[in-house]
Amino acid sequence: MYRHFFGLSERPFDLTTNPRFLFLSSGHREALSLLHYGLAGDKGITVLIGEAGTGKTTLVRAALSHYQGSEVVSLYLNNPMLTRQEFYEFVAHGMGLGAEVAQSKTMFLRELDDLLSQRRQAGILTALIVDEAQAIPTEILEEIRMLANLESSTTKHLSILLTGQPELAARLNEAALAPLKQRVALRTTLPPFGLQETACYLAMRIRVAGGEPSTIFYRSAVEQIHHVSKGIPRTINVICDNALITAFALRMKPVSTDVITEVCTDLDVHVGGAEPVQTEAQAPRPGAAAPEDVERREAPEATAVRLLGTPRPLSVIHHIEGNADRVKIEQAASESNETTRRGRTAIFSTAD
Repeated sequence: MYRHFFGLSERPFDLTTNPRFLFLSSGHREALSLLHYGLAGDKGITVLIGEAGTGKTTLVRAALSHYQGSEVVSLYLNNPMLTRQEFYEFVAHGMGLGAEVAQSKTMFLRELDDLLSQRRQAGILTALIVDEAQAIPTEILEEIRMLANLESSTTKHLSILLTGQPELAARLNEAALAPLKQRVALRTTLPPFGLQETACYLAMRIRVAGGEPSTIFYRSAVEQIHHVSKGIPRTINVICDNALITAFALRMKPVSTDVITEVCTDLDVHVGGAEPVQTEAQAPRPGAAAPEDVERREAPEATAVRLLGTPRPLSVIHHIEGNADRVKIEQAASESNETTRRGRTAIFSTAD
């Protein structure tokens, strides 16, 4: 509904794992490299930990898409609340084994090992991906450990990837799971975005959706989005999609901090800790002296902000009735074209 108003060809902040919108921060790139190595490197068990919404599932799918369809067979378990028998049935069905195989653990392990060995000899990788692993019953984690023992003298027959929230790290420290933890060969934690990464993430998604990043959000709005979302991609998407809907209803662009505040109130998203970002209405006019405010806003993320663009020449932004019908003088990134060519797009349309 807002696409035409903002010059977009599609919605940029949907919650689907569309690979066209894949954004790799430094932390995501490191995790993706580890996933590639874990899938193809005969390492057995790989663990990926991250807060909800940081992009774990998206990364796993990106890692699997690296291989041709005939090179890897993956089994994805996203419902961890299974009984032991249900787990056998799930794996047997997913691997193409007969239903009767799941009725006997001995037969299940023998048939599965033979199948995986044949695939390995044919150059086919087999991966078991377990999502939300922090919620898996201990008895199922023990069965997963047993599957990690399927190997020859030189190779592992099954690559196992456990992804979960930070509680998974605590689970792995439990005494009952010590044998499983010993078999974890690779482990990484997916961090949230920093301010610069949040801005680049927004710019990338807007550009892929056919828009111009510098016309969508004010600089202070991007800072507030990062602050409220704490750099979590899923939360960023929810806030931004709702902000574009609200701004469209108000016929307002770029999106201001007032809109972000309203959206966060509606979504019951609260900001704690650091002091709030200054709104456009509170910003001093160009030339107004506020050295103490400048000093405060320079720390600790000023370096990241400067990397995203320097001020453009002054431009007058008219705000519609219903938003104080005021004229604001704002500054925007003067070298955004050069910044874009360098891959550091100035998504901040105006400076406070």
